[in-house]
Amino acid sequence: MPLPRSGDVLHVTRAASVQFAEPIYFRVIRVHDWPTYHGWVWLDGYELNPSGDAVERRSIFVQINGLRHLQTNAGRHNYPQARRPALTNSSTLAARVRVG
Repeated sequence: MPLPRSGDVLHVTRAASVQFAEPIYFRVIRVHDWPTYHGWVWLDGYELNPSGDAVERRSIFVQINGLRHLQTNAGRHNYPQARRPALTNSSTLAARVRVG
């Protein structure tokens, strides 16, 4: 399983660590590069309530293979959609003609 990335939402259960007998939802802020046991990682982020609102900032120590990705940040951008002006016949022609 790949490392989580900033913005990922995870379901963290006992499979990730025995401390999560009561599962939580967790939004990742960062993955620390601290030395740990093989297959384990420290994550900073926010515990989420059932509505998806952040309720507590936490650092958790978990097994990567025990994490379940619910939402991945990969390839997702929240940039505003660029609006292009509609081309009229004259501007279409001008766009096709190269000057110079």
